[in-house]
Amino acid sequence: MTRFSFSIAATDGAARTGIISMQRGEIRTPAFMPVGTAATVKAMKPESVRATGADIILGNTYHLMLRPGAERVAKLGGLHRFMNWDRPILTDSGGYQVMSLSDLTKITEEGVAFKSHLDGSRHMLSPERSMEVQRLLGSDIVMAFDQLVPTTSTDKDQREAMERSMRWARRSREAFDQGGEHASGAALFGIQQGALDDRLRKQSADALIDIGFDGYAVGGLAVGEGQEAMLGCLDFAPGQLPIDKPRYLMGVGKPDDIVEAVRRGIDMFDCVLPTRSGRTGQAFTADGPINIRNARFAEDQEPLDPGCGCPTCGTYSRAYVHHLVRSGEILGAMLMTDHNLSFYQRLMQGLRDAIGEGRFATHAAEFLARYRQGKKAA
Repeated sequence: MTRFSFSIAATDGAARTGIISMQRGEIRTPAFMPVGTAATVKAMKPESVRATGADIILGNTYHLMLRPGAERVAKLGGLHRFMNWDRPILTDSGGYQVMSLSDLTKITEEGVAFKSHLDGSRHMLSPERSMEVQRLLGSDIVMAFDQLVPTTSTDKDQREAMERSMRWARRSREAFDQGGEHASGAALFGIQQGALDDRLRKQSADALIDIGFDGYAVGGLAVGEGQEAMLGCLDFAPGQLPIDKPRYLMGVGKPDDIVEAVRRGIDMFDCVLPTRSGRTGQAFTADGPINIRNARFAEDQEPLDPGCGCPTCGTYSRAYVHHLVRSGEILGAMLMTDHNLSFYQRLMQGLRDAIGEGRFATHAAEFLARYRQGKKAA
């Protein structure tokens, strides 16, 4: 069976649509990966996630190594069996969470020493340990270990972090390749760093290409720099990466972010936004996001999004979901999350269809005009 391959079926400008083939199935691109941080996409059963159209989900190395523990997951048959998901799983390297959630103690060339945000226990996460954890989890797409710094960091800090990330990328490659049976069936992605600096990004891309990876991520964005700055970086960063490999924009994002990133040649996305928003009362619609907690929905018998057709929209009214969310009922979070993930997968299918039919520019313009007009009116 195919370990990993990527074929581009059609292009329209810089936008592309294609297929990633792996042993556990195909991933249609552009693809959105629901986030299953702790071996669960919150408020969803795995079969419900699949029913939205998701081909792949994301798991988190940092959280799973702390609880329940990568060794325990391996003992129980691996992450796929543990959570009852038989499709591909991408695991991030843990670097972002280590640096954003932990009581960070020290970054050295070896790795990152930190205290768990759960119980204060001390840990070391290095490129080698990150590869080991992802191997124990049984990840299909493994992410290289990198160092993330804010885009507001000094030029010196940005350069040093990028250069260290490239050294860690080589160590990740070497450790991954020693993974035996897992390495023979999984893929490894490198992560481009360099903040908003095109020269640093180019140096990072060249270093990653020299090492050689199955796919390449644009890292270090969606960390507070704002949409304009992010898109400015995406005007050049994807083009610095191999044209025949998948390009993954980590941690993005809002529906209009995704459309604009696809326009610039990005193939893969992940973000907690649709699930987190579902639990806090925000529903995504073609006419922009709505806050279902708002009193104006208390007697609204329309579905969340009249053009949607997901199980939530096909069965329940805004008034009922409003009641559930305002009452703190678990079903409210479940219905909202199901709708939001369905919206995102429908968004991706629309982009794939438009690229395949050579009408991406028109489709994107129409979607963005309607969505952004709705945002202004909300």
